[in-house]
Amino acid sequence: MTTLGTRFARARRWLCDHPLAFDAGLALGVLLCMICASFADPNHGANGPSFGSRTPGPFSVLLMVLGAAALVLRRRSPMAVLAATGALSAAEFVVIDPPAPVVMSAVIALYTVASRTDRPTTWRVGLLTMTVLTAAAMFFGSAPWYSQENLGVFAWTGMAAAAGDAVRSRRAFVDAIRERAERAERTREEEARRRVAEERLRIARDLHDVVAHHIALVNVQAGVAAHVMDKRPDQAKEALAHVRDASRSALNELRATVGLLRQSGDPEAPTEPAPGLAVLGELVNTFRNAGLPVEVACTDPENPLPAAVDLAAYRVIQEALTNVRKHAGTDAKAEVSVVRVGATVEITVLDNGRGRARAGERSLTGERAGRAAGDADGGGHGLIGMRERVTAFGGTLTAGPRYGGGFRVHAILPVKARTGEQATSAVLGGTGGQA
Repeated sequence: MTTLGTRFARARRWLCDHPLAFDAGLALGVLLCMICASFADPNHGANGPSFGSRTPGPFSVLLMVLGAAALVLRRRSPMAVLAATGALSAAEFVVIDPPAPVVMSAVIALYTVASRTDRPTTWRVGLLTMTVLTAAAMFFGSAPWYSQENLGVFAWTGMAAAAGDAVRSRRAFVDAIRERAERAERTREEEARRRVAEERLRIARDLHDVVAHHIALVNVQAGVAAHVMDKRPDQAKEALAHVRDASRSALNELRATVGLLRQSGDPEAPTEPAPGLAVLGELVNTFRNAGLPVEVACTDPENPLPAAVDLAAYRVIQEALTNVRKHAGTDAKAEVSVVRVGATVEITVLDNGRGRARAGERSLTGERAGRAAGDADGGGHGLIGMRERVTAFGGTLTAGPRYGGGFRVHAILPVKARTGEQATSAVLGGTGGQA
């Protein structure tokens, strides 16, 4: 049974790939059926139609051969084939009595037209074919107009039109389902690619947050250690201790971040909680140890923020202080404030730095242009990253020089993400700028 089914499926695929061969075989089968039916006489049997009591004439055989031959082209020109077979069938009804079943070819042609055109065309063409062939059979035959042969012409042509229309509707339905499934598959693949891209962006920015902050501190403390190594070894040891602590923190955060790339079955998946304002004091102490005085004002510290908002606020402060330490100069001071205002939290980071040049040697625009432009001189995108992070929550971020000197970063984050943004904040909440 398996071998027979395989052969049948293989033959079906071959016929689908060669429709002209299928139509030629169908035409041959229809011709054999018409010839066999032409030997039946429905009017001279004692108990009904008799077989072999009559033979088809040469003209009838010619019409049957022409009607069957026209079916070979039924896919290429369905209307023309229907017109030709209909004319041959009408001619048989008019000339020969009793007629040979040439109308069988017209029935197949009408089915083809109905299955390959729209419904209004099927109705018009079907009614016209039924009317012409039934009228020819009723008016030109010797049998009464109500004979079963004449009514059979009406019934067969009507069933051919209905069957063709049903097949066309089913094909359209299957095609619509297939198209919908393909569209859903494409949408699913696009959504998967979008989520992968967002996750890559989140991981890249989280890596930046870790590396930019800690490496900046390591660079400062290493410079201090090198400067005082000979004259004040105790201070150099303290600076090297800060380097060690900063590098250890960087490694721990890198391990936690890169651990997100592990597969679900990999061991030692990261379990460290994401940083937030609860550890803001530790973050500020690292900058103080690096020589940057920082003052912090935080209202309502006992009322924690949502995890994603808390992480975004922490990253904004971390990035802003890192930029202060890198660009504001050695004598700069920073101020950080976190204030809950209704359904939002406002984060402000101020500094009074003048850049690495001495005060008065460069204009304010020239001093901090790199920062306002996203550290373009160094190829970074710190401010751009912070703005993207805040915008992902539906918040706003402004950054620019202060009147009288210094720089100001001000972010407003909604405490609760707007409807439809919770998933986005979960993906982008851990991202940061790239300095």
